[in-house]
Amino acid sequence: QRFQGMQLPRIEVVDVARLQHRKEMKGPFSPLLLTSMREALQQGEQVILFQNRRGFAPMVECHQCGWVPRCQHCDVSLTLHRQTNQLTCHYCGYTYQIPDRCPCCESKDLRSRGFGTEKIEEQIRDLFPEARIARMDLDTTRTRNAYERIISDFGAGRTNILIGTQMVAKGHDIPNVTLVGVLSADSALNLPDYRASERAFSLLTQAAGRAGRGGKAGHVIFQTYDAENRIIHLAATQDYDSFAKEELELRQDFFYPPFSQLLKLTVLDKDEGKGSALAQRVAMFLQREQLEGRLQDLLISGPFPALVAKVRDLYRFNILLKAQDLQPVKEALLHSEFKEQKNLYFDVDPASVI
Repeated sequence: QRFQGMQLPRIEVVDVARLQHRKEMKGPFSPLLLTSMREALQQGEQVILFQNRRGFAPMVECHQCGWVPRCQHCDVSLTLHRQTNQLTCHYCGYTYQIPDRCPCCESKDLRSRGFGTEKIEEQIRDLFPEARIARMDLDTTRTRNAYERIISDFGAGRTNILIGTQMVAKGHDIPNVTLVGVLSADSALNLPDYRASERAFSLLTQAAGRAGRGGKAGHVIFQTYDAENRIIHLAATQDYDSFAKEELELRQDFFYPPFSQLLKLTVLDKDEGKGSALAQRVAMFLQREQLEGRLQDLLISGPFPALVAKVRDLYRFNILLKAQDLQPVKEALLHSEFKEQKNLYFDVDPASVI
């Protein structure tokens, strides 16, 4: 329910894969989204476009051999930022010059792939030249008071399209916003984390909640490659009760919180082999304790490399422990050789397991 009985927005799910197959997409924008934007602007209303990737494009690729520039310090591809004309690592912040040619095959045919907020802003300016547009992400809010200025201008109607990352999705109460477009509704869904569905549902319902907060009806468009996804449809119908019921059943089946307690052990090391060996030693110690009957209900997963296996020149290995009661596990680790291990980190009730 909404404050003062305001009506929830009408939410539509758009199948991007089908539209791309039929060549009906215009860049990252569906025909429905573009038509709805034109109607909203003609009626003097405001629009929010949400894309949870900053920069111009998430990656650059050689069209001839498929080479992708990657960070020298982290195990990730580099993001293209057109404004600074550089490639940037979003984990360590290191910047690289865009190469003139591919270092593997010498081809000059290097192309950007995907859409970040910077690219979306550029394309929206081309499609709606008369619109007053602002972008709100980490790149545009670095300077003092920039965040407040962008929100103040949008709230006062000095801008009528606001493009951004999670910053635009949460908490803003601007009565004249009648349309919200979520450009990649499934982007947070496929992470190997037991809370991925919860985070995605929460983010989608929060983003949708920015529309129709005044007297005018709200309209929200979820663009997705996974149009049949249950989480997206539950978010589209704002059906929290069904989502919670289904999610709790899954968590019980797989012994995740709130039906268990979690402890994540993370090993960080500049030497990949040494880090892996230490993680193996910790896991073997816990398995011995388990075999000797001291840790009876413990489930051990790993060790396995973190989703991003290297950050800032440190290799990362995780061990995930699940138990009804973690106290015996904590006691065993406190009395083990690993208590003072400086590159072994303990995260009780981790917010993320990746």
